[in-house]
Amino acid sequence: MAGDELKKMLVVLLILGLVFNLNTLVMGQRGGGGGGGGPQVPCYFVFGDSLVDNGNNNNIVSLAKANYLPYGIDWRGPPTGRFSNALTTVDVIAQLLGFSNFIPPYTQASGRTVLGGVNYASAAAGIRDETGQQLGQRIAFNGQLRNYQTTVQQVVSILGDENTAANYLSRCIYTVGLGNNDYLNNYFMPTTYSTSRRYTPVQYADVLIQQYTQQLRTLYNYGARKVAIIGVGQIGCSPNSLAQGSPDGRQCVERINSACRLFNDRLRNVVDNFNNNLPNAKFIYVNAYGIFGDILTNSASYGFTVTNAGCCGVGRNNGQITCLPLQTPCRNRNQYVFWDAFHPTSAANTIVGRRSYNAQTSTDTYPIDISRLAQL
Repeated sequence: MAGDELKKMLVVLLILGLVFNLNTLVMGQRGGGGGGGGPQVPCYFVFGDSLVDNGNNNNIVSLAKANYLPYGIDWRGPPTGRFSNALTTVDVIAQLLGFSNFIPPYTQASGRTVLGGVNYASAAAGIRDETGQQLGQRIAFNGQLRNYQTTVQQVVSILGDENTAANYLSRCIYTVGLGNNDYLNNYFMPTTYSTSRRYTPVQYADVLIQQYTQQLRTLYNYGARKVAIIGVGQIGCSPNSLAQGSPDGRQCVERINSACRLFNDRLRNVVDNFNNNLPNAKFIYVNAYGIFGDILTNSASYGFTVTNAGCCGVGRNNGQITCLPLQTPCRNRNQYVFWDAFHPTSAANTIVGRRSYNAQTSTDTYPIDISRLAQL
């Protein structure tokens, strides 16, 4: 009889173990991963472009959309509007911060859900309002800030008064990543935009930083205190840039990358300026350019075998036309750095997200990383 009871107990334990493992797997897709005990901060707000858009462009008149297969092919459900086969960098950061769900897009956030944070990012968005206009509608950074101000009013309404709301928001994490499209879909499109004729690369970086500084100050004025500014990436190394401007299809386009570096160098100064002059400001800089450079240089150590072509796309480097509806992507997606003509794979986004949260080298973030920012 004791043997039968023991068998029954073992069967129960086995079932419980399977259920636990299944739950863990589901939580891994939903979010979670911050080490238990709930999120490290009460909310997480996201501003940016297609690198982190998770559905805000789905229902607007725009060519910059990703709510169709094969986008999201490795996601747990139908395509969401993420420009990736699965996760974006901010999805990874949300997991590491301990959130049990991914941060919802502004278009879907309502009621008390806004207390956990909102993603305002929009594909083709820039610091400048005209950036990306050849692609149709998009929510530029100024528009994202207006949407955030609407959310702040909702938070005040839910929590009861402005002081309580201000205290609440001061503990949240904000990530802001704009500027990529101001180069990709503005400065380096001379037939559509006049900026490259009006400004040298140095002047353009200064003009962008001047406007960006004012916009970030607005974010601070509406309660943001813990802000991670994500620099512009190595745009000259994207399959699209390689297809258009690299003789061998491998060498990154230096005139594009050098312009990006001018912008990023000034961003670090913005961080110092805010931290030194604004009360309780805790701004940090995430060196996406450097992190991505390390991935490309040491690709084999990360398990990547293809660094110069999109997993899904058309033409030279799979980068002349981006991933088309129902196109068959590569099978070995974890071995590709780029998912399409412009955007990294989920595998590459995971590395960037992890290193933004927990710096692997002294140059990944400045002056601290997101994990330490959350603790302040």
